Amino acid sequence: MAKAATTELQQQIEQVRREAYAAGYGAAMQVIADGASRLAPKAGTTAAAPRRRGQGRVRQAAPAAKPIRPRRAQAIGATTTTRPSANGRAQRGTNALIIEEILKAMGPSAVRPAEIRKALQDNGVAISFPSIRHALRQLEARNAVEQVGDSKSWRQRGGTG
Repeated sequence: MAKAATTELQQQIEQVRREAYAAGYGAAMQVIADGASRLAPKAGTTAAAPRRRGQGRVRQAAPAAKPIRPRRAQAIGATTTTRPSANGRAQRGTNALIIEEILKAMGPSAVRPAEIRKALQDNGVAISFPSIRHALRQLEARNAVEQVGDSKSWRQRGGTG
């Protein structure tokens, strides 16, 4: 009789432990999903993140399973002009478009990359200096912007390009 009662008590304890674990795991996954969804609107406005290009690293055989969560609508008041791609990265060419808009907004005066980066950060966009220079060179090739003399300043090209 005592052994049966002990076994039943152990089974009840195990049942409670499993339910508590499941509830805790579910709550933790919800917190992670909420945190990830708060970062998602910013991810659409940020520039392309640097990628590792080295092929020397060994990759894992199977990626970790991701929890399935419903997609959320974009935040109200979001001012992105391009839609983020499926993997969360900005579309190709977005940096150049954003920088061109900044140069238009700053008028005909010459602007240094540091000022461009500051304006981008004020808009919630983070772009590295090499990416800014690359975008400026792309815009220069399209005759959209021009470098001012031998300086590191750039301005919107006047007239029709």
